[in-house]
Amino acid sequence: MVNIFFEETEDLCLDQPFFFTWLSEVVSRETLVLGEINIVFTNNKKILSINKDHLNHNTYTDIVTLDYRVGDLVFADLFISVDMLRFNAKKYSKDFFDELCRVVVHGVLHVCGYKDRQRAEKAIMKKKEEECLSLRSIL
Repeated sequence: MVNIFFEETEDLCLDQPFFFTWLSEVVSRETLVLGEINIVFTNNKKILSINKDHLNHNTYTDIVTLDYRVGDLVFADLFISVDMLRFNAKKYSKDFFDELCRVVVHGVLHVCGYKDRQRAEKAIMKKKEEECLSLRSIL
């Protein structure tokens, strides 16, 4: 199950069945099972608060992933700043929806076990993001 929520930001009118189908495929390709992913779109102020409260980071970010995975079952809360999505889409000359999907799948890949702290991990994560983004066209 994939749930989409909006807290302290506008409703983006997203296609929830699309995200369920796409993320189910992403998780399945990692030989895991989709339990429940809550995607919560919010603003910079709220994301900073979540980042401080849950990760002890006093920084703005595009996503905070809270991983509740149990064995092969994927459970997570993804908190995403719409403010940062807009900023990054403009900064990197990307379509807003493409940037949104990149950030969502980035969070899901973290729950699937991918890291991005070191250079080699970042390269692997980027490659996996691109693979997952390409799945959208075949669904």
